[in-house]
Amino acid sequence: MANHNKTHHHLDLKKLSVIGVLVSLGIVFGDIGTSPLYVMKAIMGAFREGSRLSPDEYVEGALSCIIWTLTLQTTVKYVVIALRADNKGEGGILALFSLVKNLKKRWLYLIAIIGASTLVADGVITPSLTVMSAIEGLEIYYEKSPVVPITIGILVFLFVIQQFGTKFIGKFFGPVMVLWFLMLGALGLPHILDNIQILKAFNPYYAYKLITNSKSAIIIMGAVFLCTTGAEALYSDLGHCGKKNIRVSWIFVKVMLIMNYLGQGAYILDHINLFEGHAKNPFFAIMPEWFVLPGVILATFAAIIASQALITGSFTIFSEAMSLNLWPFQKIFYPSGVKGQMYIPKINWSLLAMCIVVVLYFKESSRMEAAYGLSITLTMLMTTILIIFWLFTKHVNKSIIVIFGLIYFCIEIGFFFANIIKFFDGGWITVELAGSLAVCMYAWYNGRRIKNRMINFKKIADYTELFQDLKDDTSIPKYATNLAFLSRAKMESEVEEKILYSIFRKQPKRADRYFILNIVNQEEPYTFKYSIEEILPGTIFKINFLLGFKIDRRINDYFDQVLEDMYRNGQLSEYSNYPSLNKHKIAADLMYVIIDNTYINDCLLTAKEKIVLNVYSFVKYIGNDDFKAWGVSPHNVVIESAPINDEQIFNKRITPLHKFKNVN
Repeated sequence: MANHNKTHHHLDLKKLSVIGVLVSLGIVFGDIGTSPLYVMKAIMGAFREGSRLSPDEYVEGALSCIIWTLTLQTTVKYVVIALRADNKGEGGILALFSLVKNLKKRWLYLIAIIGASTLVADGVITPSLTVMSAIEGLEIYYEKSPVVPITIGILVFLFVIQQFGTKFIGKFFGPVMVLWFLMLGALGLPHILDNIQILKAFNPYYAYKLITNSKSAIIIMGAVFLCTTGAEALYSDLGHCGKKNIRVSWIFVKVMLIMNYLGQGAYILDHINLFEGHAKNPFFAIMPEWFVLPGVILATFAAIIASQALITGSFTIFSEAMSLNLWPFQKIFYPSGVKGQMYIPKINWSLLAMCIVVVLYFKESSRMEAAYGLSITLTMLMTTILIIFWLFTKHVNKSIIVIFGLIYFCIEIGFFFANIIKFFDGGWITVELAGSLAVCMYAWYNGRRIKNRMINFKKIADYTELFQDLKDDTSIPKYATNLAFLSRAKMESEVEEKILYSIFRKQPKRADRYFILNIVNQEEPYTFKYSIEEILPGTIFKINFLLGFKIDRRINDYFDQVLEDMYRNGQLSEYSNYPSLNKHKIAADLMYVIIDNTYINDCLLTAKEKIVLNVYSFVKYIGNDDFKAWGVSPHNVVIESAPINDEQIFNKRITPLHKFKNVN
């Protein structure tokens, strides 16, 4: 048994350090950190819907809702509790699902699918909203500023540079976000000092009073929810920075956010006439006139950084989904050579297309605010469910788990109903996208299960004599010196029957050596090892590649490294077995065979299974070809098809119409 391990040389950002805190500010808090751009504006939009409260009571109540939402939802649920639920250092709803998927609750995969798809869907609208909210600050200078074209231009630039990596601009993320948060606090503090009574908002009574006395309470809560939408992204970015750095930096971030919200609230109360009847943005209103342009520029940079974090988060979600068999394997690139940074072309361009559609459809940030947050409430609900099961695995006192569940179900179901009214105002876009993704994930997960149910696995050891006889049969032309088959058999020493079909029946494939290559997906993100099982000495080898979900699937390159190790260890001859080529030290030839399954007995499938397999085929079509997904170079690949049958059909025997005559 051989073992091979590659290590990644990188700065460990998971230990508490100044650099780690700085990077956390640049990566983790972009989404939640840019929420002051639009939260108070959306809340004042709800005020225009009408209220039985005075402006003072309304603003103080709304600020109280923000403060306690950030405390209960972001601080307690995510920063204190969820960050403990890490999967080998990785966070996010799919990492959380990995921790509980072995429980006898098969339906939990549905919770993970809903949570992941809604997170990606709401992530589409976030870059559009944050960038547009920042650019709209230009309207203070010039009312007819081309906000939509500028927004689309920035988004196109942001998605185009993903393929080249963001290592260079990534160095500035932390310092820029430090300036951003310091600016938030500095802008809010003077207005707090001008109206110190605004500090009453820390009293939760004012939040209760607002919710119970305002006739537009449900609209207000939908606007308040915007302040915490980045909490799920915060949890998803755990793998980049580590919980200690995130927790320490969150103290600074939360203080600056609350100072800015309080400052906006104080300014609104001192200039209430400016915010009645039109959509003036209090975020830019609290800026001194001379600072508006620098403020817009810094806000734009912060919006770009927030968008970059969400794009990277989306790539991480899909890479985790691939390892959990919720999404087809797609080619993943690591353009910057930075741990954790990845690039998935089809996902990247799909996200860009959806962002452009969102910008062109809504045209202004106030309309996006009305649609924002609907899907993410479902993500948060799904996360709560998975955390409850995770707490059970940690043997937490059941009464504590029940209290946790009741509190957060009440909060998040309340926010869900506050956001569901946004459906016809544009929320349907994120719901439709989330629904489409969920259907695809469901079909891929269950389609694989249906296929696996119909695929037969055989022990290779039972066929060693046949392999040896085929190898020795010179009447059959040699197919290749080294012949490699790609397998998904999970059990050691087993192989799919379709591989045996290809070797012995479809076209006899005589070779000197047969390699069965298998990817064993690992829950740890950076596992990078292999093992070798020699089934028939010198002839049949099964090689298992143990790969984490953040390791690229480049089997071609990895297998070359394995062969080099085998040559070095004397297990194989490096040169061709053909005497004429061996004489000149020519390397041995290598051929890959990839086999797809075809269904010839789909009459045995239920209507539901047929639908699932049709969607499965569609998802596979929009994904990568097998040789691309496995990272195999196409120049030496043969792609075949093999039939798979449900064994039930062989229980029926067709009867001849006439008896056969005995020719003897």
